[in-house]
Amino acid sequence: MSNSTRPDSDPRTTSVLVSGAGIAGTALAYWLNRYGFHVTVVERAPSLRGGGQAVDIRGTALTVVERMGLLEEVRARRTGLLGMSVVDADGRELNRSTEWTASGGPIEGPDVEILRDELAELIVGAEKTAEGTGAAGAVGAAGAAVTAGSAGPGVEYRFDDAIETLVQHPEGVEVRFRSGTERPFDLVVGADGLHSNTRRLVFGPEADYLHPIGTYLAGWSAPNHLGLDRWEVAFRDSADPNWFCMAMTVRENSELRVFVGFHSDEPLDDMLPREPARQRALVAERSAHARWEVPRFLRAMEEPGASFHYDVIAQIRMDRWSKNRVVLLGDAGYCCSPATGQGTSVALTAAYVLAGELHAADGDHRTAFPAYERRLRDHVAANQAILEVTGDRKARSEMVTNLGLVDPRLEALHQAALAFDLPDY
Repeated sequence: MSNSTRPDSDPRTTSVLVSGAGIAGTALAYWLNRYGFHVTVVERAPSLRGGGQAVDIRGTALTVVERMGLLEEVRARRTGLLGMSVVDADGRELNRSTEWTASGGPIEGPDVEILRDELAELIVGAEKTAEGTGAAGAVGAAGAAVTAGSAGPGVEYRFDDAIETLVQHPEGVEVRFRSGTERPFDLVVGADGLHSNTRRLVFGPEADYLHPIGTYLAGWSAPNHLGLDRWEVAFRDSADPNWFCMAMTVRENSELRVFVGFHSDEPLDDMLPREPARQRALVAERSAHARWEVPRFLRAMEEPGASFHYDVIAQIRMDRWSKNRVVLLGDAGYCCSPATGQGTSVALTAAYVLAGELHAADGDHRTAFPAYERRLRDHVAANQAILEVTGDRKARSEMVTNLGLVDPRLEALHQAALAFDLPDY
């Protein structure tokens, strides 16, 4: 069984399994490794996930990134948008701003907008280049291992795998992976997103915690055939106020990220097919009426190399985030939803706090998990409250159409969401 049969907790011998190699999971792995824990990250994708949307780092999350030594690199990778336009179905510009974008908010200011996959790559890179003599391993479908220096004993990445079952005992957690491997761990962290497998295994059905708002969002990569220069364009179809499209340049204008959103009152199961091909077909069907550049965007969506993501806009709300030796982190436990723009910042802050509390408690989850929740519960609630405004379709449409004319309610909510006293560990 696990080495946790020792009478006293000790981070130097505490093994932690992190499920999910997104922002929350990779950031937690960085901090736990830095504190000397033995960390394994399991990710069902064959590698770090590419594509995805642009995410925002703001408030205390900027301080967390700075403490990771990544702030300069993160700022160098920012999308660097100079403004945005709103166009009609014929492509005529209705409005423009060089002060605000729908995806990143105010252009001038400390906040950083960056692609989610680039941020994850930077965090994993920081794990590998941190001072020390340990080894970080990456085990993928081919079983290849990659080693690099780290402050702790190293982070092992198990790609193309997932938790199949886990059984908790007083002295540890027995985990069986989809690959057939069985291993004991002292602690398990579910950082596996909105549709968390860890949450389902330990806390029960997703339906008990998922709170959708009836809006669905798809995003994919496309060539920059518009020739946009660090620019974002939003298209509001006057014929369908429940549908929208937006395109923004990324990677030094070399490509676009296209986003399509729409509202539906149909059953959630009907709107969330598992197969990507069916998801693409659904997005194409819901966008078939649209003009402007939408037909060309939809053709790009079908290209083999296009990254694609589709999901419901929803929040996860739970009365508690841990059960014995298993704890949830980020979207798995308290998804704010993309409509708040705060999910990444909350994930970075929460990863720092969870690792810090485990470090302060010498790996004792009985002390660390409740302390983690006490520190973060109000901060999470304040960030989730932003959806009260941004989840309102009419208010969201007016903010985009009027280019930054912010609802006074939203300003107050943002201030509350940014107010967090980041501890030193």
